Amino acid sequence: MITSVLPTYNRAPLTFVKGEGAWLIEADGRRFLDLGAGIAVNALGHAHPALTAALTEQAGALWHTSNLYHIPQQQALADKLVDATFADTVFFTNSGTEACELAVKMARKYWYDKAHPEKVDIITFSGSFHGRSSAGIAAAGSEKMTKGFGPLLPGFTHLTFGDHDAIASAITDETAAILIEPVQGEGGIIPVPDQCLKGLRDLCDEKGILLILDEVQCGVGRTGKLFAHEWAGIEPDIMMVAKGIGGGFPLGAVLATEEAASGMTAGTHGSTYGGNPLGCAVACAVLDIVSDPAFLDDVNRKAGLLRQKLEGLIAAHPDVFEKVRGSGLMMGIKCKAACGDVVSAGYAHNVITVPAADNTIRLLPPLNITDEEIGEAITRLDAAAQAVAA
Repeated sequence: MITSVLPTYNRAPLTFVKGEGAWLIEADGRRFLDLGAGIAVNALGHAHPALTAALTEQAGALWHTSNLYHIPQQQALADKLVDATFADTVFFTNSGTEACELAVKMARKYWYDKAHPEKVDIITFSGSFHGRSSAGIAAAGSEKMTKGFGPLLPGFTHLTFGDHDAIASAITDETAAILIEPVQGEGGIIPVPDQCLKGLRDLCDEKGILLILDEVQCGVGRTGKLFAHEWAGIEPDIMMVAKGIGGGFPLGAVLATEEAASGMTAGTHGSTYGGNPLGCAVACAVLDIVSDPAFLDDVNRKAGLLRQKLEGLIAAHPDVFEKVRGSGLMMGIKCKAACGDVVSAGYAHNVITVPAADNTIRLLPPLNITDEEIGEAITRLDAAAQAVAA
């Protein structure tokens, strides 16, 4: 008999009932160190006082009106994002998946309005993940994502990650944009080198096409910059954002230049819940904290500490771990043992990690994790590795 909750998740046997900073409390009282942060969502951990206060205050005033009317909290958040980024305009969504849908629509509508309706093709890459909507799975293209869900949305060209010659050769008169994650998350925490992002920006400029960045997982301070592409010194035309921007409240966004967004006029897109007062009030509080240069400096310091300790952990367990990679507090450990076994052993030692492709576990702790908690994380991961080796 089917369960009342559609059984599309292979859930761990854990039920969390409370969160405190970097900690999750199970129904039986056990305390788990959370190195997953809801898959990079809880950027400031659980029950952060500033976020709790923002949500509580807004909940006592107004929850929802719809986008038929002006929403002051939405305007405030849009202004903060425009001031802090390349963007001239922002559309708010409920999720990264919804942001992907709009990014695809925006790129294609741009060329349609420029009298080039043939320019619909978007170049994407192996190992990518852009959500589970029809556009998202078509963009990723992997059999794991698409099997059984055909016919797929057409208009995507899938290339091998990192092959720049192939990218240049694949651009045709029908190419509208290139879509890429600056750091692949689901793909195994694989950063795109800065010089490659610069090369993509130059190629898009040379060919006159749009560059779309998916920063759903790697954005909002996760890599030690507000957005990951800043390390390369480039700017996209369109960018997808979600996860950390709401600090745990469901929220996403598409940021764009005025030129790239020029086709999205009144009536071309909408969202019932996107940018509602509750979500935007919380996100304003998140952005006020995370965009502070001193906060980002501390993320980078803690990232250095975590990487140093992880290198030592890998050296101590060469039969379990292979190498560490990533950027900021978006780390991945490629495993020699089955990564699922490592994640499960972590559960047994009260530490949460997240599996990914390429036999990798993801470490995506709250950005405000303490030095002491980083040390405790390594202790628990060490115990998990010993259990796997045994």
